[in-house]
Amino acid sequence: MSDGKSGAFIGGVLLGSMIGTVTGLLMAPRTGRETRQVLKKSADAMPELLEDLSTSLHLQADRLSETALQNWEQTLVRLRDAIAAGQAASRREYETLQREQRVHPGEPSVKRD
Repeated sequence: MSDGKSGAFIGGVLLGSMIGTVTGLLMAPRTGRETRQVLKKSADAMPELLEDLSTSLHLQADRLSETALQNWEQTLVRLRDAIAAGQAASRREYETLQREQRVHPGEPSVKRD
């Protein structure tokens, strides 16, 4: 799985777990008092769970940012190479046209393939 997809997957698993837990507690055959105690314990654990989720998402965002930066740098290198190759080809073509004009002055320059 790619970094971005794994972060979304982990977030989905954690959110699904929380929803499943709450639903299970509400549907469980317990007395109201027991259910409230379980919900209180779950609510007490919620900040830690949210902190874990936040940390996981932060790490995934850092990885994604790092990957985007690397891709951007690679794109810039390829772009610089392409520009340099285009300039070199243009320079060679210009020099070829200049030589042809010296050899055949007055003739229109026609590219010969």
